[in-house]
Amino acid sequence: MRKRFLQGAFALLAAVVLAGCQQGMAPVAFHADGRPPKLSDWHVVEARGGKLVLNQGVMPYDLNTPLFTDYAHKLRTIWMPKGTAAKYDATDTFDFPVGTVISKTFYYPRTADGKAGDVARTYDSAHDFAGEGLDLSKVHLVETRILVHRADGWAAIPYVWNDAQTEADLARTGAVLPLTLVADDKSREDFNYVVPDESQCSSCHAQDWVSRKIHPIGPKARHLNRDYHYANGTQNQLEHLIKAGYLTGAPASAQAPRNANWMDEHAALDARARAYLDINCGHCHNAKGAANTTGLTLEASAPEDRHLGICKPPVAAGRGTGDHLFDIVPGQPDDSIIAYRMASADPGEMMPELGRSTVHREGVALIKAWIAAQQGGCVTVR
Repeated sequence: MRKRFLQGAFALLAAVVLAGCQQGMAPVAFHADGRPPKLSDWHVVEARGGKLVLNQGVMPYDLNTPLFTDYAHKLRTIWMPKGTAAKYDATDTFDFPVGTVISKTFYYPRTADGKAGDVARTYDSAHDFAGEGLDLSKVHLVETRILVHRADGWAAIPYVWNDAQTEADLARTGAVLPLTLVADDKSREDFNYVVPDESQCSSCHAQDWVSRKIHPIGPKARHLNRDYHYANGTQNQLEHLIKAGYLTGAPASAQAPRNANWMDEHAALDARARAYLDINCGHCHNAKGAANTTGLTLEASAPEDRHLGICKPPVAAGRGTGDHLFDIVPGQPDDSIIAYRMASADPGEMMPELGRSTVHREGVALIKAWIAAQQGGCVTVR
């Protein structure tokens, strides 16, 4: 059912590629420096006629398994200057040209009663869109993050949407927005949606903690290698980027790496769990990332041994261990630190440390099922 919902949503979203020229938007603006005060200064996505529309040449995309952000839905886009293209990399983020503008808009479906502050906790995206863009009568826009590749590197710039849903304003110091998640069974969960400030954006996007230079996280081959329902039909995203002139050097999609969809119950449990940990944790937990001193590596390529946390004692997790001895205890998710920290919303215990205020229940269930299925045990030396 979820798969059909998402397919319907992407089919409707595809038409936004043409929306810019239909709405008479100014060309996309590359700002080589500074922090434009309004999201509309970029002319990438704009609120027009009750819809959020994409400009001409702004390409939507999605990931096989996305990063969790308090159940928010996300509209991701890439734009590159005419005549330029990204260079393919089988493992790391593609080498995007200077001038590239990547956007990610965070939003929620509105609840049936439309009560202010209430947003739907659902994976159903099928009703988010209307023809040529996000239908603003059906969704609540929260923030849009811009990643722009300038001559001196990438810059992260956050914008927060106003109450009227007409414009997003620069929010260099971030924001805290009280919202209430409403589930299908009408249960309610109050939480504070936290828009990260610029330094927090950098802490996640700095994949090399020595240089501290930031890079996009999602646009990697293994995340993008999937079909997308574009306006002119369904096509693999890597192939579509090549056809659009936005990507060079890529092999046929069948030869490119591909992460699993964490929600695809037909995929192997191990592949789903590894994909989930890769996108949610791997940008910090890698050999060069912010969490490299922990010895815990959660990228998709990590071997299934202590690098992945199996029978590995924590380095400096403090009370985040929950008095457990190992990151992963095969067959025993309730004794595993990873599952414990994922299931917490306490700032002193939770992982990831940034990017969420709520617990991803379905994600926790997936990782617990994965640990429960593992064979073996850990030896405790006293």
